[in-house]
Parts: sequence; structure tokens; C-alpha cells
Amino acid sequence: MLQAALRSGTGGRACTFEVFARRLPEGRRYGVVAGTGRVLDALEAFRFDDEVLQHLRQRRVVDETTLEWLASYRFGGDVDGYPEGEVYFPSSPLLTVTGTFAEAVLLETLVLSILNHDCAVAAAAARMSTAAGERPLIEMGSRRTHEEAALACARAAHLAGFASTSNLEAGRRWGIPTAGTAAHAFTLLHDSEREAFEAQVAALGPGTTLLVDTYDITRGIETAVQVAGPGLGAVRIDSGDLAVLAVQARRQLDALGATDTRIVVSGDLDEFALAALAAAPVDGYGVGTSLVVGSGAPTAGLVYKLVEVEGRPVAKRSTSKTTQGGRKFAVRRHKPTGTATEEVLGVGRMPEPEPGDVALQVPLVRGGQRVPGLPGLAESREHLRRALVTLPWDGLALSRGEPALPTTVLPPAGTSAEQRGTRP
Repeated sequence: MLQAALRSGTGGRACTFEVFARRLPEGRRYGVVAGTGRVLDALEAFRFDDEVLQHLRQRRVVDETTLEWLASYRFGGDVDGYPEGEVYFPSSPLLTVTGTFAEAVLLETLVLSILNHDCAVAAAAARMSTAAGERPLIEMGSRRTHEEAALACARAAHLAGFASTSNLEAGRRWGIPTAGTAAHAFTLLHDSEREAFEAQVAALGPGTTLLVDTYDITRGIETAVQVAGPGLGAVRIDSGDLAVLAVQARRQLDALGATDTRIVVSGDLDEFALAALAAAPVDGYGVGTSLVVGSGAPTAGLVYKLVEVEGRPVAKRSTSKTTQGGRKFAVRRHKPTGTATEEVLGVGRMPEPEPGDVALQVPLVRGGQRVPGLPGLAESREHLRRALVTLPWDGLALSRGEPALPTTVLPPAGTSAEQRGTRP
């Protein structure tokens, strides 16, 4: 496709592509923008070196003219988008890429592979954070996904409210707080549970978290307090009926004088399990598998579509895949109380703002260069926290339902069907 566009001369046409979701995953009421920072990092490093070019040449993937073009590839266009940590809905233009057709079309897989993954994980993590309330969540999913995806999952989860990660590389790369506990293997390594606990406390102090369900939870808790004393930091329970076991553990710890010892639970938790544990005496959660697979929605279903060519709106008419041509503006409307009421999308200039209107897209790249001063991960995390507060209360429900906000798409005023990109 790139070779054909360069050969025909159309590769140099000014174009606009948009990233959006036609619909939210089944049962979801909002999406979360995550991965934008990773997209910008990847865009800066997106090059075709000699080794890659030689591979393309040997496989005869493209001709020499195209190889020469790829050898000097540098994205020189503009990118606008929703801030990382913003919520979105069907048709929301999460990212708008403007440049020549050739330089912009080449970014489709790069952009979608990051955003589809990170947005899916962040949406699941946001639902889990809502269900957990004020109780901290530890991201523990690295062993349940690809080694590089594990890092992205930790980042997306922290953005969406998780307090820490067990992935040390994610902590080093992005400054995410790290946390973890011993595994069952550590207990099994020793001749007795007591010896295992003694070794851990000797190395890490009594404030550590001891895993007490390798053999018998009641005996494990008793031994843990005997070894660490009533100042034991926490116990972790990783199996069984967690709600019942947490109640029993709390009673036992209190009776042993360990009234400040926290209870952390883990083991195939998702947002529904977390909601079910709301009344249990639990102080924190470890979440792994369900998080890294998007809790049933492993992709956000985002697409990257051409919407404008040299200022002319273009759009698909394919059955069930119809799109609205033209570059979009996006505004979120709010009540005086701050509650969001509607997402308004349109083509062309934004209408005169109403009280409470907030324009959603911000500049991210100009002339191929990242806009300076963009928010970091901590700021994006706070942005999402504030955004979720503005949603109607039923928009945060875990049950199936309509998107939290309706999306209104305004067609270009006074334009013909051909100008709207719907010509045959």
C-alpha cells in the first residue's frame, strides 16, 4: 500500500487519521485513555535501520524507491488527543494524526497495538479501583502475560488507581511504587513453616507480610504472630473463601493481640470479586490474571481510520462499519455541579461553548516533535481520578448498561452528502 501510494504520488497528500472505538466492550460504561505516553515514546524511536531495510530488501517486500523513503523516515506531522487518564465513549477521537498519507498510515499498527492494549487494561483497572474503594491494590500480573506486556500492564494499572506493582522493572522505568510478598515456594523450601517465617522476619523485619495459607491458615496465623510478634505487618491469604477466611483471620489476629496487622488477599480476583469483599475485614488486594487480560475485554476495540484528505472529509460506508468523515472536535458538557452530561463531537470548528463545556483534545506533537510540558504518569493518574468523579453515579456501576454519557455526533452544517464523505 505504501509503495503504491508513493509510486502514484498520492502518498504526499495531506491526510488526517483518527483513533476511536465504534463501541465499548460488552458491559462497559466508559473507556480509559492509557498508553499515550508510550505512543509518544515509540513515535520518537520509530525508524528503519540498515538491518531492517536489508531484511525488507531480501524478502522483496517493497521496491528500492520505497526502501529509500523508509531509510529517511521521520514523522513530521501533528498529533492531538485526549489527555492520558481521560475517559472516553463510542466515537470519541482519542487520537488525531495529521501528516502526509505515507508518513501517517505507517503509524497504524504502532499506535493501535499500544492503545488497544493499555486502554483495555486501564479500563479494567479503573473498575477494580472503584470496587476496592480506599483499599490499596497491588498489580501482580507479570507471570500471566508477555514479558513486555507485563510492564505496560503495570503502568496502565497504576494510572487507573493501583497503588503498587510487583514488577521491579516497571518501578524502575516509571517510578511506580513496588510491593510484593513471599511465594508458597519459599515456605515449602524450609523444613517447617516456622523456619520460613523466621527467615523472612530476620531478613525483612516484623513489618513484612507473611503468606499464611500454605498448609493450614489458622496454624499459619498463630505461627506468624509467634515469630513476628503483635507488630506483624500483614498476612496474605491466597486461596479459599476469602470473605469467610478474612473474618476468621481478623478475629484470630485480634485475639492474639495483633490488632494492627493487616490482611491482604489474592487469588483470581476481578472487579466483581472485589465488590463482593467490600464488607469483609480486608486491608488490601493483590490482582493478577484478570487485570492483564482486561477482565474479559483484552482489547479496547480501537480503530485507526482516514477521515480527511487535503481538507476533504472521507468516510467508509461498509455495513456496520460506517464512519463520520472529517476531522472531529470533541467537547464534554457538564452541569453546574460538575457532573458530566454529554459528549459532543462535530466536524470543523467548535460551536460557541456553553457553560460547563470542556474541549477534550490537547496538542501532543507538533512538526514531529513532542509538545514540551506534557503531564507525566502521576498527573495522568490524578486526571483519571478527577474524570471519574464527574461521571453520573450509575456510570460507575459494574453491571451491564449503556455508556455513562451519551455521544452526540453533529454533522457538518450545510454540507452535501459528497462533502460528508458519503458519496457512492
